[in-house]
Amino acid sequence: MRKPLATLTLVTLLGLGLSSPALAHWRGRGNFDIILGPPVGWSYYPPPPPRYYDYYPPPVVMMAPPPQQVYIEQAPKPAAPPQSYWYYCTNPQGYYPTIKECPGGWLKVVPQPTAP
Repeated sequence: MRKPLATLTLVTLLGLGLSSPALAHWRGRGNFDIILGPPVGWSYYPPPPPRYYDYYPPPVVMMAPPPQQVYIEQAPKPAAPPQSYWYYCTNPQGYYPTIKECPGGWLKVVPQPTAP
């Protein structure tokens, strides 16, 4: 603690001693400043505000809307007409409904077109 205080006192006395001839020359209207602070060139001022061209707004991305989905209603396919069969009996020989009962079992026969 003594060293900085001694240095400050020495600087102050030296500054006053050197300024006395200047004060005499200026007839008491002189000025003497002691500046205690950071070295010259340091600034306590805030940095300047950013310029308008330093910041770019985010790009606007325009996307095309998705294509509209088109639904085509399809009519249900017509059902195939039910297959009709003739029923043939081997014992007694003949077709249903001519023969009402067939003890051996009926055979399915695809109908044959009749001649005109």
